[in-house]
Amino acid sequence: MTSASEHSTPPVTDHAIVDPTASSLSGQASQDALTELRSMRGTIDNIDAALVHLLAERFKATQRVGVLKAKNDFPPADPEREKAQIQRLRALAEAAHLDPEFAEKFLNFIISEVIRHHEAISEDHQRTDAS
Repeated sequence: MTSASEHSTPPVTDHAIVDPTASSLSGQASQDALTELRSMRGTIDNIDAALVHLLAERFKATQRVGVLKAKNDFPPADPEREKAQIQRLRALAEAAHLDPEFAEKFLNFIISEVIRHHEAISEDHQRTDAS
């Protein structure tokens, strides 16, 4: 029997799997332009790493919410909260000069994953209570 840890991806540092020189543009641009491009991409890589860590923290928090909801027989979804959050995020996006449609799609994706997790937590809780 194998443990879950044997199948998990080994931990890596934020940039361990990034090749900063990976590009199909080598030989097509000046070295100065490629250096500037690598610098800009380094910034993007840092932001991507931060986003992954922020999403991980967000999902840890929503997992705790899911457990609380299950223990108190609350429904996995809260449409009024979701509606308010979408309105809030759209306003934040507009203020930050980010396309509010994109921001809404992004949040809707996250919300659907959170609800899926909350439903699974609720089902697990119900099975445990039935035992």
